This record gives sequence, structure tokens and C-alpha cells, in this order.
Amino acid sequence: MVKKSFISIISHEEKEENKGSVVFQILSLTNRIRKLSSHLELHRKDYLSQRGLRKILGKRQRMLSYLSKKNRIRYKELINQLDIRESKKR
Repeated sequence: MVKKSFISIISHEEKEENKGSVVFQILSLTNRIRKLSSHLELHRKDYLSQRGLRKILGKRQRMLSYLSKKNRIRYKELINQLDIRESKKR
């Protein structure tokens, strides 16, 4: 199994304070996405996990679009920290 690095940008004290913030939720969703992706590399036919991954990806995408509308600077910083690409606008 390939281990990918998971994100621990936020300290433990900040986790307790900011569990409801959009940035923290995006970080936790990104961790879950990376864990599920590494799981699906081994178990390609686990269709329920694939469905869960797609749901989590959609939720993270909606949160990222919300953050980009509210705070564009923080959005850019977060995209660079997480090393994910910017969404295309339609």
C-alpha cells in the first residue's frame, strides 16, 4: 500500500477551536480524500468507496467555491498549501 502524506497544518489546539470553519473542513475532507484514494489503489472494485469518494469530492468542491467567493486570498493560500488545482469556472 502506498502511503501518502496527510496534512497536519493545524495544531491540536486550533483543531478544537475551529472545527466549524470552512478551512478546517476543507483540510479534513482533503485528508479523507487522500486516504480513500490510497485505499482504492489497492481495491479497485470497491464501488461503495468510490461512491463515497465522489460525494466527498463534490462537498469539498462546493466548500472551495464558497471560500473563493468569500475570501479569495485565503482560497489561493489554501489551494497552494494543499497542492490541489484550482477549479475551472463554467
